[in-house]
Amino acid sequence: MSKSLQAIRGMNDILPEQTPLWRYFEGTVARLLDNYGYRQIRMPIVEFTELFKRSIGEVTDIVEKEMYTFDDRNGDSLTLRPEGTAACVRAVLEHGITGGGQVQKLWYIGPMFRHERPQKGRYRQFHQIGCEVFNLDGPDIDAELIVLTWRLWGELGIRDAVKLELNSLGTAEARARYRDALVEFLSARLEHLDEDSQRRLKTNPLRVLDTKNPDTQAVLVDAPKLADYLDEESRVHFEGLKARLDAAGIPYVNNPKLVRGLDYYSKTVFEWVTDKLGAQGTVCAGGRYDGLVEQMGGKPTPGVGFAMGIERLVLMLEALDKVPQALSRQVDVYLCAFGEAAELAALSLSERVRDQLPNLRLQINAGAGSFKSQFKKADKSGALYALILGDDELAQQVVGFKPLRGQGEQQSIAWDALAAHLATCVVQG
Repeated sequence: MSKSLQAIRGMNDILPEQTPLWRYFEGTVARLLDNYGYRQIRMPIVEFTELFKRSIGEVTDIVEKEMYTFDDRNGDSLTLRPEGTAACVRAVLEHGITGGGQVQKLWYIGPMFRHERPQKGRYRQFHQIGCEVFNLDGPDIDAELIVLTWRLWGELGIRDAVKLELNSLGTAEARARYRDALVEFLSARLEHLDEDSQRRLKTNPLRVLDTKNPDTQAVLVDAPKLADYLDEESRVHFEGLKARLDAAGIPYVNNPKLVRGLDYYSKTVFEWVTDKLGAQGTVCAGGRYDGLVEQMGGKPTPGVGFAMGIERLVLMLEALDKVPQALSRQVDVYLCAFGEAAELAALSLSERVRDQLPNLRLQINAGAGSFKSQFKKADKSGALYALILGDDELAQQVVGFKPLRGQGEQQSIAWDALAAHLATCVVQG
């Protein structure tokens, strides 16, 4: 196949064998968010480029190197969204839904795009579920977002595989004072920094803190500490958050080098990390961005949120063998019909059963070959039971009911009793 007819590198198809796990994960998160009072919002995947330059920061890696940006026919510069927060803030501002101090608790799901080197768990088109909360400024909502994700890890069975890291970046003013001190310290030791850190020192100095280079890490041991520059408001807020996490019994680690890669964060930042995915260890991250709405032209509005990577969490479920066994079965009952008259009856009968059992996964395979070949397909589908409808069954207005898994003899079930029988065997059993 020619290259032009293949998927773009780092942008992957999600095949039918994979989608059940994706739907399970997405459904689990959606149900949990509904239960906590969050409402879904859906934003376009394309925005004006200026939105991301203003919100994320022009000297961040995302804006400088990773965005998919193009000019449309009108000459406007457009960008495939690299993250969801800026787009969500744009939407709430445009539609005025945070005006007057209205509290909004929102969530979204969808693809994001970054031109990075693809590797396992890190793709150029990737998918996130994100939450954003507006007009709540206390540590209570920060704690709720973390408690919510802790509950999710419990429902997925992966709590033992993740660790919560916390930090406070303080206000913009406190961070600016710290930035000056850090730049002064590192500039005096420039020759000991790796090339990437030297570049960041001129553009985004706080990102030097999360370098993976061991030589630069050794230099940072004696560097000024952000905690020493925190303003009192941020310090009280951070202590309030930790007190609530202690009360909820959620373990965490203070990580003074946790800064996140986006300019808009302030006060609380957090990451859920794992050692089960190799280098790509962050599965969920977020924090406060109290100045972002005002920065984008709105009135001062507190904001906080997080985003989780669906690909990475799906990989974790597979790696830890936490995929529910039921996902391997996509069909409950497989109806085999033989002969044109039986095929017509099968269509009518299957729809009557679906009317009474709307959650039953019933697949009909009329006219699909011989008795042997249809049964082979029925077994391959993973169905628990096969229904058989041929000329003999048609004459008696019954179906053959044959268990495909485990023990059990084939029975004949009257058409009128079929839905009730299936409700007992499949829906309840």
